[in-house]
Amino acid sequence: MSSTTAVSAPPRVKVPRWVAPVGAVVLFAAAYLAFRGTGTLPHDKEAPQFLAVTELREWIDDHRNDNPLFLYFLNYIRLFVGGLYDLFQTTLYALGWPGLTGVMGALAWLAGGWRIALLAVSGVSAFGFLGLWQSSVDTLALVAAAVLLSLAIGIPIGVWAGLSARARRAITPVLDVMQIMPTFAYLAPLALFFHIGAPAGAIATMIYSIPPAIRITALAISEVSPTAVEASASLGATRRQTLFKVYLPLARSTMALAVNQTIMMALSMVVIANLISAPGLGGDIIRGLSRAQVGIMLPAGVAIVVMAVVLDRMMMSVAQRGSAVGWRSGGSGATRAGEGGGAGATERASRSAAMNRPHAKLSRIDLVAAGVLAAVGLALIPVLPRVWPESWTINVVAEVNDAVRWAETTWYPVTTFIKDLVTASLLNPLETLLTSAPWWLVTLAVLAVAWRVSGVRPALIALGCLLAIALLGTWEHAMQTMTTVAVAVLVTLVIGLLLGVAAARSPRYSAVQRPLLDAAQTMPAFVYLLPALALFETTRFTAIFASIIYAVPPVVRLVEDGIKAVPATVVEAASSAGSTRGQLLWKVQLPMARQAILLAANQGIVMTLAMVVVGGLVGAGALGYDVVLGFSQRTDFGLGFVAGIATVLLGVMLDRITQGADRRSSPRKRKSP
Repeated sequence: MSSTTAVSAPPRVKVPRWVAPVGAVVLFAAAYLAFRGTGTLPHDKEAPQFLAVTELREWIDDHRNDNPLFLYFLNYIRLFVGGLYDLFQTTLYALGWPGLTGVMGALAWLAGGWRIALLAVSGVSAFGFLGLWQSSVDTLALVAAAVLLSLAIGIPIGVWAGLSARARRAITPVLDVMQIMPTFAYLAPLALFFHIGAPAGAIATMIYSIPPAIRITALAISEVSPTAVEASASLGATRRQTLFKVYLPLARSTMALAVNQTIMMALSMVVIANLISAPGLGGDIIRGLSRAQVGIMLPAGVAIVVMAVVLDRMMMSVAQRGSAVGWRSGGSGATRAGEGGGAGATERASRSAAMNRPHAKLSRIDLVAAGVLAAVGLALIPVLPRVWPESWTINVVAEVNDAVRWAETTWYPVTTFIKDLVTASLLNPLETLLTSAPWWLVTLAVLAVAWRVSGVRPALIALGCLLAIALLGTWEHAMQTMTTVAVAVLVTLVIGLLLGVAAARSPRYSAVQRPLLDAAQTMPAFVYLLPALALFETTRFTAIFASIIYAVPPVVRLVEDGIKAVPATVVEAASSAGSTRGQLLWKVQLPMARQAILLAANQGIVMTLAMVVVGGLVGAGALGYDVVLGFSQRTDFGLGFVAGIATVLLGVMLDRITQGADRRSSPRKRKSP
């Protein structure tokens, strides 16, 4: 009998997970050392593509009044928008400060009672006390025109998207790009086609404000109870009757939130629209920036914040009064999520902010009080001067400038140390790496990271964006911009995680922090340049500091909400198993809040990119400076226009990578058993 001996297979060697990433880093480091300084695509201000766009601008200006596209289409749009703005401006000026104060107080009383009315009267009066009555009225007229146009276009499209999944899939990528796009990028094409002035500013504000109107309206319509719709259809109602009798009434309160968010977005844009000569408070802020005088900027910034708070609280009250569903106390907290624009950020913010409230109706006393307040204001129009008297204003320009100079002198050693430390340890090394590496090596590195983090499709989108940036001739400045964005996002995420975790684990701390976040998210982006400019003057670090202040609040909110959303049963099970508070955080809460944290990273990146571009006004350089230069120097229009496109491509690339990481399962789940 012959016996056979079984040959066992050799044991399978398991390669640690860190080997592949470390090997890739070593490979790219070797390639960088071998090819450093080659294929760097240096910036050329006189590149043919820049000159071609400038020549196109000159041709359009020369043929604006004889080209059919302008004669029969674009000029009529400009005239219509300009006429709408003039109508609002004329009406507000006719009311004067007594009439406007009375009417705003009456509307606020009808919206939310005497407390909101007192807030509105105080807010409108503050415009006069700050010496900015006319500028505030111009801003209010511009916001009114832009919001009316945004809602007239956005609500029907939102209803259509809410009723049709196919329509929603078709318009979602367009809305994503519109919300990713930094505000500066809107201005160059609008100046090209609509010239400059109030109409172009209103159109720019309208384009920026439309996405949240569409998104939240679509969300409101899609969440209407199917039972109510089926009951309406079973009773023989037509589609039109179902829309007006079922969908719109049931979605009314959430649609009021769409109006709220549209107003907040419009207020964020009107300052930047001043760069194309839009009237209003933006002129005072831009003038203060150009002179580096915080005393000129601060009153205008305060006036915009007051206007935002008054309008925000009025619309919040309307939403709460209109239905049993409304916003929680941080109504303006979804503003930044709407601005950031990553894949459904507005919808998520809307869902997380909704809660039940009791139904409230207007009483006869409310109606009488509002009527009396409006009547008194209108009756005082012929008695009091329509323009706020200068003798009633408070001038704090000199005092604020003195305080800023004192802070600069007193804190100079500390601020200089921080600025120099970050610049020497982070900014300069990273910028040197990105600008001295071959463009193809940076592209391959981004492609590999995007593929690993988010998958094939986001990686291909990132590749396309980088190739387009290289072809546009803006590679070097794009890498400089990406440097500032990377450093700002790193600091933003660290601060956001720390504050978000602290708020999620301490209700008392969360209650203290919440109103501060509300106020921070209501302020327009330009306001954040004030403390940055006061502390660090006009440097690249100034833009980074301002972008951190601007982007931290939504990151904190998203992290806090994500950790709080971890099921209490899971937390209790981990605690009963003997987990410490640190183990509970690192092993349970943070992993289960992964999607919320990735969404926070997405919002932080997009908002930081937008603010770094705005920082071109205070010394950020790179693409932001190119865009600003394109507006200020006619001969550099092509450079600014192309820089705006490059900024959009950079934003799309970073947004898609983080969105893909959000949708992808965690590495532990992807790993095969």
